[in-house]
Amino acid sequence: MIDLTKLDSKLVWENFQKLCSYPHPSKHEEKIIAFLQDWAKEHKINVRKDAIGNLIFTKPATPGMENRKMAILQAHVDMVPQKNSDKKHDFEKDPIEMRVCEDGWVRANGTTLGADDGIGVAAAMSVLQSDNLKHGPLEALITVDEETGMTGASNLKANELKGDIFLNMDSETEGELYVGCAGGLDATIEVPYSEVAAPANMKGYKIAMTGFKGGHSGMDINLGRANTNKLINRLLWKATKECGLRLASIDGGSLRNAIPREAFAFVAVPADKAAAFEALAAKFAEIVRNEFALTEPDGKIAVEATAAPAKVMDEKGQANVISTVYALPNGVLRMSDSMKDLVETSSNLAIVKSENGKVTIMCLLRSSVDSAKEAVGERMTAIAEMAGAKISLTGAYPGWKPNMESPILKTMMATYRKLFNKDPEIKAIHAGLECGLLGGVYPNWDMISFGPTIMHPHSPDEKVNVESVDRFWKFLVETLENIPVK
Repeated sequence: MIDLTKLDSKLVWENFQKLCSYPHPSKHEEKIIAFLQDWAKEHKINVRKDAIGNLIFTKPATPGMENRKMAILQAHVDMVPQKNSDKKHDFEKDPIEMRVCEDGWVRANGTTLGADDGIGVAAAMSVLQSDNLKHGPLEALITVDEETGMTGASNLKANELKGDIFLNMDSETEGELYVGCAGGLDATIEVPYSEVAAPANMKGYKIAMTGFKGGHSGMDINLGRANTNKLINRLLWKATKECGLRLASIDGGSLRNAIPREAFAFVAVPADKAAAFEALAAKFAEIVRNEFALTEPDGKIAVEATAAPAKVMDEKGQANVISTVYALPNGVLRMSDSMKDLVETSSNLAIVKSENGKVTIMCLLRSSVDSAKEAVGERMTAIAEMAGAKISLTGAYPGWKPNMESPILKTMMATYRKLFNKDPEIKAIHAGLECGLLGGVYPNWDMISFGPTIMHPHSPDEKVNVESVDRFWKFLVETLENIPVK
C-alpha cells in the first residue's frame, strides 16, 4: 500500500483529504468555501470572495523572485455528484470516503471522488501554504459551479486579477499540456403529453438499465460507451411497434455533463402480448450485450413484472417522445481536421425525464468550432419543431483557440523535459475548460492547462493515479521557479 505521507506531494494529499471532508457538489459549495476562508486565515494567507462566490488568494514573491511575471493558479472547487444506485450518500451532507488502493490509484467508495478538480484546489493550497518554494508573485483563483454551467468563471469581473500567466489545473492526463478546449451549448427540449387511463387487460413492467459506465460527456464521448437513454428508447420503440406497449413514465440520466449510466421506465403491455414483450426484451438485452461486449461488460437490462399503471401517456404524445429521443443526435458527430484524435463536435443526450405532462430532454453540445456547435443546435431545433416540442438553447460558452507560440508553453515544455527526460504531449481537449471563458475576459493572459491522471471523472468509477499526482506536483513547483521575468 502506498504511504501518501512519504511522497513529495504529501501536502497535496493532506489538503485533498481535508477537501473530501466538506460537501461540495455544484451549486452547494458554501461549506467548503467557508473552510477555505478559515484555512487561509489560519495560514495568514490573503483571501477575498467576489460577488459570485469565487475565492481569490494572493501571495508575495519569495526573496529574489520579485521581478518575475505574476502567475495565477486556478482550479474549481465544485464536484460532480454521482453515485451507484445501491450507495446511500447525501452529497450535500456526507464526506467523500477516499480510499488509497493497492494498485496505485485513489478512489471513493461508490461515489465520485472529486479529484476533478479537488486535486487542483489542493495543489493551489499547497503552494500558498508552503514556505520552502521559490516563486514570483502569485494569485490563486478558486472558482465555483464549473461543472453545471461555469457560473463562477462566466461572472468573474475584468478587474479582479492582476496576473499575466494563467495555470489551469483541471486537465486529466499527466504529461500532457493543453492549449485549447471546446465550447459548449445546452439544449433543453420539452415534449408534451397527456395522461390517460390505461387500457383494460394490461400487464405492468419496470424496465431498468443499470451497471453501464457512463463517464465525462466530453473526455469519454469517443470511447464507444452506451448511452442508456438511447438504449431504453430503442427498446420502447420496438415494443411499441410489435407489442402495443404504453409508456407510463421514464427517467434516465441525472447530469447534463455526464453520459447517462442508468435509465428506468414503467410501461404496460396488453396481457395477451406479455410473453411476446418478455421475449423481445430478452432478445434486445442479448443484442446490447453483443454490441457493447468490450465497452460495457457490466451493463444490465432487467424487465420486472409490476402492477399495471393506472395512467399512461396518450398515444400521440408517446409517439412524439420516442421519435424525438430516437432522432436527436448523440455521441461523436465530427473529428477534428487540425489535431489528430481530437473530437471536434459531439452531443450528449444526458437526461430524459417525464413529469407533469411533459418529457424533458437535456443535451450538452460541444465543439471547438462555434459554427458547428450552432448547427447542431439548429438541427435539434428542427427535430423538436417537427414533434411539436419546445426547445431552448442556453448557456453557450466559447472555446479556447490554441497558441503554439505561447511563451509559457515553451517554458513548461523545457521544464518538463528537464525533469522527466522526455517531451510532454501538446493537446487540445474536447471538454469545457474555464480557460475559454476567462480568456475572453482577460485576453492578455498566457494560458496552459495541465494536471495529474484522472480516469472516469463524473462517474463513481472516478480514480486518480498517485504517481501522476507526485509528478504533477514536482512539475508545478519547478514551473513556478522558472516563470519568466517581467
